[in-house]
Amino acid sequence: MEGSTDTTTITTKTTFTLSSSSSSSPTSSPPPLLQPPSPPVILSPCAACKILRRRCVQKCVLAPYFPPNDPIKFTTAHRVFGASNIIKLLQDLPETQRADAVSSMVYEANARIRDPVYGCAGAIFQLQKQVNELEAQLARAQADLINMQTQHENLLAILCMAHSQQLSPPSNLDGTLAGAAPMSFSLNETCFLEDNGQVPMWEPLWA
Repeated sequence: MEGSTDTTTITTKTTFTLSSSSSSSPTSSPPPLLQPPSPPVILSPCAACKILRRRCVQKCVLAPYFPPNDPIKFTTAHRVFGASNIIKLLQDLPETQRADAVSSMVYEANARIRDPVYGCAGAIFQLQKQVNELEAQLARAQADLINMQTQHENLLAILCMAHSQQLSPPSNLDGTLAGAAPMSFSLNETCFLEDNGQVPMWEPLWA
């Protein structure tokens, strides 16, 4: 009796296992899709917070513009403008203009360190002076070019005129060649007068 009961129990368990596996196989869910890896989080503080010796928070306004591998950038700007003024200026600007503002501040700070009196104005003055000198040189070069072109045109005109004179020598209106001495006939009026000063009466050769 006990042997038949055990056999019935094993058969029932086997049947249940097969039925459960057959019923679950067609409705098995697909494997989950792999999500893209999240960008690495930089735990190192920005150059500004490292120099100021403060904790760099997640939304630090200075972190995108002063990376930890370029501390000289913030040091230069902080030396002239100060950290509080830099933070206040960036907070007042939209995010699209903050990068340009940081570049301008760093440039102004470098110019102010090189020239404490004039700063960027001194650099602008020097550049404007160079522009004026170059414009003057350009004007002189253009004037010399126009002068050379005029001289070239005059020389060509003289050469063309000389060549045309060699091909066809000019002549006077009386038919004599140019440069030839004109023939002049001078009659002595006294040969037509007789001794008494009167005009002689010419007799015909045939009488």
